Amino acid sequence: MKIIVINGPNINMLGIREPEIYGSTSYQTLVSLIEGWAKDLGAEVTCFQSNCEGEIVTEIQNAYKKYDALVINAAAYTHTSVAIPDAIRAVGIRAVDVHISDINARETFRRFNYIAPVAEKSFIGMGVEGYKLALEYLAAKG
Repeated sequence: MKIIVINGPNINMLGIREPEIYGSTSYQTLVSLIEGWAKDLGAEVTCFQSNCEGEIVTEIQNAYKKYDALVINAAAYTHTSVAIPDAIRAVGIRAVDVHISDINARETFRRFNYIAPVAEKSFIGMGVEGYKLALEYLAAKG
């Protein structure tokens, strides 16, 4: 199974940005963890991060017929982007939504999730372990 993990704005600042909300794990450590978890599951994984909505849309489009599934943490674009879920629909790729913090327990504007309707499943508020759960979910579903 080939999986692409796409992270949105400010995820590259993990470990620096609001550690009381997002934890102390750095982005580079997160990537290493994801690669290790995927290897343990017998999956091939590619990680991508961008602070730019258009680059995320392009990466999703580039996943067409190259990847079996997508794990996405659209970060702030979760609450503002129609283009990202449209791209997921367009390519017809299986998607799992991940959020490190519990977006449903934070500011009101963070409670609306444009990604959830195009995702098979969401893992919310589980820290970086949410990525592991997403990979395990996809591997189990084949």
